[in-house]
Amino acid sequence: MTIDLSQFHQVFFEESFEGLGLMESGLLAMDPGTVDAEEINAIFRAAHSIKGGSGTFGFDRVASFTHLMETLLDEMRDGRRPVTAEALEVLLQSVDILGEMLRAAQDGQALDEERVAKQQQALETALQANPQKQDASDAASALTADGADINGWHIVFRPLPNLMRTGNDPLRIIRELAALGELEVRGDASLLPGFDQFDPEECYLSWDMRLHADVERGQITEIFDWVEDECDLAIMPLVASEHEVVAVPETVAEVSVDEGALSSLAQEQEERRSASDDRRQEERRKTAGRRSNDPARSATAAVSSSIRVGIDKIDNLINMVGELVITQSMLSMLGENFHPGQLDKLKDGLEQMARHTRELQESVMQVRMLPISFTFSRFPRLVHDLGRQLGKKIDLKLTGESTELDKTVIEKIGDPLVHLVRNSLDHGIETPQERLAAGKLETGTIELKAFHQGGSIVIEIRDDGRGLDAERLHRKALERGIVGVDEKLSTQQIYELIFQPGFSTAEQVSDVSGRGVGMDVVRRNILELGGSIEIDSEPGRGTGMLIRLPLTLAILDGQTIAVGGEVYIIPLISIIESIQVSPEMVNLVAGRGETFKLRDEYLPIIRMHEVFGIEGYRAHDLTDGLLVVVEGEGRRYGVLVDELIGQQQVVIKSLEANYEKVDGVSGATILGDGSVALILDIPGLIRLAARDVGLQLIKKTA
Repeated sequence: MTIDLSQFHQVFFEESFEGLGLMESGLLAMDPGTVDAEEINAIFRAAHSIKGGSGTFGFDRVASFTHLMETLLDEMRDGRRPVTAEALEVLLQSVDILGEMLRAAQDGQALDEERVAKQQQALETALQANPQKQDASDAASALTADGADINGWHIVFRPLPNLMRTGNDPLRIIRELAALGELEVRGDASLLPGFDQFDPEECYLSWDMRLHADVERGQITEIFDWVEDECDLAIMPLVASEHEVVAVPETVAEVSVDEGALSSLAQEQEERRSASDDRRQEERRKTAGRRSNDPARSATAAVSSSIRVGIDKIDNLINMVGELVITQSMLSMLGENFHPGQLDKLKDGLEQMARHTRELQESVMQVRMLPISFTFSRFPRLVHDLGRQLGKKIDLKLTGESTELDKTVIEKIGDPLVHLVRNSLDHGIETPQERLAAGKLETGTIELKAFHQGGSIVIEIRDDGRGLDAERLHRKALERGIVGVDEKLSTQQIYELIFQPGFSTAEQVSDVSGRGVGMDVVRRNILELGGSIEIDSEPGRGTGMLIRLPLTLAILDGQTIAVGGEVYIIPLISIIESIQVSPEMVNLVAGRGETFKLRDEYLPIIRMHEVFGIEGYRAHDLTDGLLVVVEGEGRRYGVLVDELIGQQQVVIKSLEANYEKVDGVSGATILGDGSVALILDIPGLIRLAARDVGLQLIKKTA
């Protein structure tokens, strides 16, 4: 019977991309000249797993490429090769190429063979450099100098009990050894249990072998690469002395062949491996799902294809379903013989059903929640690469990586964050020379922070660079005609100019920035997510960007309002406050229509009934209705409504998918009475209102 291995491909690719993320973060954390044993072992294991899996599933090109990386890492962790900046850079670039190879294999697309061959040559060149090796060949040279000749190898191979559970076959290994030359094999079955205790999936045998062949030790260790973590292994040179062939233990791989100690040795190895796996899983949890764009290509995981969920979330979901089933059963029994005296029981049952439904909804939403580390994990590589390109020294600080938000939000916020971080690198952080001249440390700092605040998540990107120059921004805006000569703007409003399409203060265009394309798209993408972005800057001290986002795009906290006979939902995240307007607060400003004074600011008024053509509205005068102060497009506006009905959570349904795109509306929902209410898109509503005000002014002028 043949097994269709393609059914396991998705799991292999997911784990491989996780491994790439682990390798990239580990390599970025390593300092030239020093070796953190735990860190480099984790990187080596990740490469080893990718090589083994790709070989198993027939991705031979990936396996051979990864083998070169694994060899280089192995020499580093054994101390046979120094850890240099050049070697780390080659490995980082190789992680990029390996990511491209895996994505090509996953999508069934052709490889860029030229890029792969170029990087493979770089790996081979690095391997050919003379590392500080002290292996079997050194021992062999010493033995030969003493008049002894190497006559082969003595191999002690003791699989751990679980070796065959990982898909490995000891007989295959023995056959590969036999292909190298004459092989003497002595099996040991002393640990074979009785038939009643025999487990056919466990390995109880071990082997003592002598290979008579003129081969290097590396050819033997390569055969055992795939089972390195599932066995105890000793490889010793066979030396032809004057009278007999004897095995000389190597100082780096000497083991005892006391058969009585095998059981305890295997137990210790299993405990070490279990602890190692726990550490590896913890590292994977922190760095899983690495995604990237062009500047950081390597650790791209197809997050959209699947989602990993903690068992605690699944258990909680199952418990909630169980409670719901019990309540439903109770209500069904109550309904079979219902009489008026059971009204209190019916009411209690319905309240219980409502509570369980709400808890079930929260549990289901938790399944979609992922740590923002899925997005943050791309930035160490991005900062590393762009810092080198721009000749700047950058210290990246990540805070709040475990903060969770909806998977859809995570997927869509990545690109805006990349653009903001690139801007901080290019425009914000000064060169080391400029920083020293300004009395700063030559290494700049970029902080990326995430935290919950109310019902939203806040993401802050802050640097300690040169800050925004309000005077220069205003001068550029005047040159481009974005603002009028007589138009008075506050410092905050001047800062908001960077979000205008095509606006840029860069003196020259580079491949990093300077074309004036991006910041307007950043704000538009954030607004489409129902969020907002604020700027906080101090000249000479740095700039901060504060992004507020909803936790999920599936459920919305909203304020229900009424205008005429229509009901709408305004997202709570967009609402500042609601007020009753008095006549003295209202003014008519040329070019802006109606405004009202709220404290020290004049805010434009949007009449909902005029924008959407609603009939039967009650608020003919501003004093007859309520003004809901909302924020959008970087400005505040007052939306005139007839009344506020109440706040509630609503499930968002796509209007575009079920009907068509409607300006000023982001979606729809079904209310408790079965009616449909439209969810307002505040930025879109503002644009509609601005267009209507312009038309009305044209008509009045005519």
